Amino acid sequence: MHLSRIAQILGGKATLKTELHSQMDLMELGQRGVSKKALLRLASYLRLSVGEISELLPVTERTIQRYMPADLFRADVSDHILHIAEVAARGEEVFGRKDKFLAWMTQPSAALGNRTPEELLSSRIGAELVLDELGRIEHGIIA
Repeated sequence: MHLSRIAQILGGKATLKTELHSQMDLMELGQRGVSKKALLRLASYLRLSVGEISELLPVTERTIQRYMPADLFRADVSDHILHIAEVAARGEEVFGRKDKFLAWMTQPSAALGNRTPEELLSSRIGAELVLDELGRIEHGIIA
């Protein structure tokens, strides 16, 4: 799995205050809460503004702005942040380069109902659809 890449995207041990060795560690991090600093690292990685990343999450831009860097989001928001980070890590792995992955994220896909992968990240099911599509791309199955 790409847990170490997920951790790097979110700022590493210094930001997460833990290491990710297993899916259980990822789940526990989600339950404890992901910090604003880690969210901002994810937004930067995806080249999204705070407003754009807030549109993908169950939290308002104003709430994000009010948080201090070390403040933790509640479990549902944290879980969603981690799922988006998982998509980012998987996408970089499949495409081999961050810039290729980010370009793909903004292109409408017939396999995704002519929506962009980025649009679908606003729900857990949508993020799963994006992960499924990345798996098909990895295996050369083009819809």
